[in-house]
Amino acid sequence: MQRLSTYIHELESWSNFTWRLDQLILPLSEVHFLQGRILGKMEALGFSLQKEAFLETLTLDVLKTSEIEGERLNAEQVRSSIARHLGLEIAGSIPSDRHVDGVVEMMLDATQNFNDPLTSDRLFNWHSALFTSGRSGMYPISVGQWRTDKKGPMQVVSGAFGNEKVHFQAPDSAKIPAEMALFLDWFNTNNTLDSVIKAGVAHLWLLTIHPFDDGNGRIARAMTDLLMALSDTSAQRFYSLSAQIQLDRNAYYTILEKTQKGNLDLTEWLTWFLQTLIKALKSTDEVLKKVLAKADFWQKNSSISLNERQKKMLNKILDGFDGHITSEKWAKICKCSKDTAIRDLNDLLAKNILQKDDAGGRSTRYRMS
Repeated sequence: MQRLSTYIHELESWSNFTWRLDQLILPLSEVHFLQGRILGKMEALGFSLQKEAFLETLTLDVLKTSEIEGERLNAEQVRSSIARHLGLEIAGSIPSDRHVDGVVEMMLDATQNFNDPLTSDRLFNWHSALFTSGRSGMYPISVGQWRTDKKGPMQVVSGAFGNEKVHFQAPDSAKIPAEMALFLDWFNTNNTLDSVIKAGVAHLWLLTIHPFDDGNGRIARAMTDLLMALSDTSAQRFYSLSAQIQLDRNAYYTILEKTQKGNLDLTEWLTWFLQTLIKALKSTDEVLKKVLAKADFWQKNSSISLNERQKKMLNKILDGFDGHITSEKWAKICKCSKDTAIRDLNDLLAKNILQKDDAGGRSTRYRMS
């Protein structure tokens, strides 16, 4: 497949990036202001609500970094897996499959061990956690090692077969060990650069090397979360950059392609990165509202007698149940008979916790009062 573009990794001294700090100082200052405000808000919540906000944010982060790549994970499995790995007790915990656990383990290692050096072995471990079967979909890939390009150059391509468009071609695989050695040395020894700017530079740099057969985007975003945890000096995450990137996915790929076909001035890329981070930080208020609403619900209903099935299902609804609540779904999730599910639901109707949805349909739907 012919390509006409020159990529930044083909330029002389390509990793000697520059940027115009005078154009970045205002958004960078806003990022730091918002980081401080969020940590202040969370400290005022108390341990229990902090834990809930942390769990909510990490769940969102794991879900969205996968969705960016077109993969939808089960939200309940992700939440349960994170809770188990952190030793947290949550209502309605369910088993999670090995793939979900792998993504969770990578994200937790990045954010909980942010002070540890980033090494090739650590990246290999992350990659192995992402691809526990040794395959990406139906296709076998090299796992826990740099790519080899046995099947041709690594390209980011779109379009139907025979009419493909090459958006990016990564460096030859033979160059990867030296390129990654240079990158990791910079990552671990450059302690003078602001961690937020460093996160933006590192994100682009790793995606440009594209060192793995697959999973480069998820690994780059985990590494970015590591640097943001370092910037916050906190392993607790209360905002999700991946969730915001998912919302701006087309713009993300557009600015990446433009930058990778440009020169070594990263000002435009870093401006986009900082603006996206600002949006992510501001969206934390939504997470906080959800956590406070859940806490307020249980406080108001603390004197009401509920069985374990009801508590489990109410927590699922408060956490953002996907779809409508019906007696059939209640019975399936709680592993009880439909008659038992109807009794549970009627009891919650009588206690004015649930109400029937006016939407109608073949099955009665229920929602929070």
